[in-house]
Amino acid sequence: MASLPAEATELTIGEVAGHSGVPASALRFYERQGLIRSRRTAGNQRRYGRETLRQVAFIRASHHLGIPLTMIRDVLALLPEEAAPTREFWVRASACWNTELNARIERLERIRDRFTECIGCGCLSFEQCALVNPGDKLGQEGPGPRRLFSP
Repeated sequence: MASLPAEATELTIGEVAGHSGVPASALRFYERQGLIRSRRTAGNQRRYGRETLRQVAFIRASHHLGIPLTMIRDVLALLPEEAAPTREFWVRASACWNTELNARIERLERIRDRFTECIGCGCLSFEQCALVNPGDKLGQEGPGPRRLFSP
């Protein structure tokens, strides 16, 4: 797709989709979720500010890291209206998410380490199960891999 003319201050949904690589349906979804904003023309067509391209790039990069859209929305709400995310904004956002990302990493490492030795009771390791879950105490807590998802 050709680059945008410098004087273009508003973009159609097709232009945002083309330049961002995000389908129009996803842009409409982002708008319904409060992640991006548009104005409507007299003919009820969406028009997006140029900053929307950076906002969409921020949303995609953040979501690719596993950040839930609700958290992304909360952080984007800190941006002044019609402002594009800057490098400083990204640094602040990532600082907000460090705790969440580190907790997720720890949880995944714990699951990885426990998964090999035991599925978490619904057990694959009958030899160890009697040691870590005598009398199937975890079974009383309900079905599923109890140890994998606990701290």
